[in-house]
Amino acid sequence: MAAARIVVADDERNITDVCKRYLEREGYEVWAAADGEEALSLWREHAPDLLVLDYMMPRRDGLQVCDEVRRTKDTPIIMLTARGEEADRLLGLTMGADDYMTKPFSPRELVLRVRNILRRSGIGSPSAALPREPSAEDRSTHLGFDGLTIHVDERRVVVQDREIELTVKEFDLLHLMATYPGKVFSRNQLLNAVWDMAYEGDASTVTVHVRRLREKLEPNPSDPIWIKTVWGIGYKLESKGATT
Repeated sequence: MAAARIVVADDERNITDVCKRYLEREGYEVWAAADGEEALSLWREHAPDLLVLDYMMPRRDGLQVCDEVRRTKDTPIIMLTARGEEADRLLGLTMGADDYMTKPFSPRELVLRVRNILRRSGIGSPSAALPREPSAEDRSTHLGFDGLTIHVDERRVVVQDREIELTVKEFDLLHLMATYPGKVFSRNQLLNAVWDMAYEGDASTVTVHVRRLREKLEPNPSDPIWIKTVWGIGYKLESKGATT
C-alpha cells in the first residue's frame, strides 16, 4: 500500500521543516507550503490525503483554504494555530477541520493524530504500521435505520437513496453511535472514543460535529429523526427500525 501524501502549510519555516521531517520519518510523502495560496496549489497538483494548515497565513489563511477545499473534497484537515480560545477552535471545526492543535505542539503528537485520522479514513499508511485485528463492528457490512444506511466497509452513508459526503470524523462519530443503537453516549465518551484521546477536555468539539452531521443527514436538523439529544447527558442514535 502506498504511503499517504500530506501537505503542511505554515508561514513559519521552522514549523514546516520540523513537521515535514517527522512525517517523512514515519514514511509519509510530504510537501510544505509557506502560505494559503501555495497550499491550495499543492492540493490541486498532488491531491494529498491530508492537509495540515496554519490558522493564520498570508495570501489566504487556514480557514479560507479549508473552505475552498470543502467546496469539492472531504480531504481530512488538521488546523494549527497559536490562538487557543474556544471560539477559534469552534470556528475551525465548523468550517470543516477534522482536528485542531494549538501551538506550541509536539511533533510526535501531530504524527499520532495524522496516523489516527488516516487509519480511520482507510487511506494508505506507512509500511511500519501494524495491522489490527478487525473488531465486531468493523466486520458488520452495513447498518440500517429507517432510511439511513451506513456501509461500513466502504465508509459510505446513504439517506433515502441519496449518498451523503461525510468527513472522517463525522463518519466515525456516526458509525460509533450506529454500532450501539439506543445507547446514550456522553460528550466526553464520544470525544475519547472518536478522537482517541482526551481532546483538551473540549467536549464542544462533539457538539459541533453532531450539528454538522444533522445538517447533512436529517431532513429537519432542528427536529432530528436519527441523532437524538439526551438532555444533560449527550447523544444517541435512535434504535427504531435498526437492521444489520
